[in-house]
Amino acid sequence: MLSTVTDKGQITLPKALRDRLGIRPGSKVEFALQSDDSVRLRVLARGSAGLFGLLAAPGEPARSIEDIDAGIAAEVARRSRPGRGRTG
Repeated sequence: MLSTVTDKGQITLPKALRDRLGIRPGSKVEFALQSDDSVRLRVLARGSAGLFGLLAAPGEPARSIEDIDAGIAAEVARRSRPGRGRTG
């Protein structure tokens, strides 16, 4: 797959790649430079599935913004750990 860099340094990910990785508008991706100067792209969050459990269950108190932020940070850290990449 080939993409061209614009004057602003932007690229468009080919549709087949976006579809395969589940990248949609608003998706967060991370670029990591590898030792051989290749670049690894990783999708950090996938849509609304990452929001599951964010709201209080019936009978439970609502979570504070601080608790929500901490939970998001913990999940991002968990998903960013080595060994969680896709295979195949």
